[in-house]
Amino acid sequence: MKRLFSWLSALSLMIGCLGWFGTQTAMAAPAGLQFESLAAPMILANAGGDQSALRNKVSDKMTTSYGQKLDLNNTNMNLFRDIQGMYPTLASMIIKNAPFNSVEEVLQMPGLNEKQLAVLQANLDNFTVTEVEEALVSGDDRINNGIYR
Repeated sequence: MKRLFSWLSALSLMIGCLGWFGTQTAMAAPAGLQFESLAAPMILANAGGDQSALRNKVSDKMTTSYGQKLDLNNTNMNLFRDIQGMYPTLASMIIKNAPFNSVEEVLQMPGLNEKQLAVLQANLDNFTVTEVEEALVSGDDRINNGIYR
């Protein structure tokens, strides 16, 4: 019985190690596209159709004022740390009351005290408002996007 157990253990270990001898590559494709060969990336790159679906909307947004100022509608809560007095209370209030149509609209949030209002007024030039981008605000990404400095 002891010998049988030893043989089964050795066999299991050898079978488990076979996974180290090869690598599998994963390929992602937009929904609805199916690929039959390993040349799929070339097919996707040459495929006709709507190329705007393949664009990175967040990278495009970085070329706007979003990349230079804190966007009240899209910025992650951690980026409000750069402005003294904003994190965490004012930052969470802004996230809860977003979206805003203009920068000045942030001054009309309910529950602001005089000190918070003064901090917001002093920093209006550091803010911008752009269209809400789902990739930046979906789930809990505005609260914790997993990027730490």
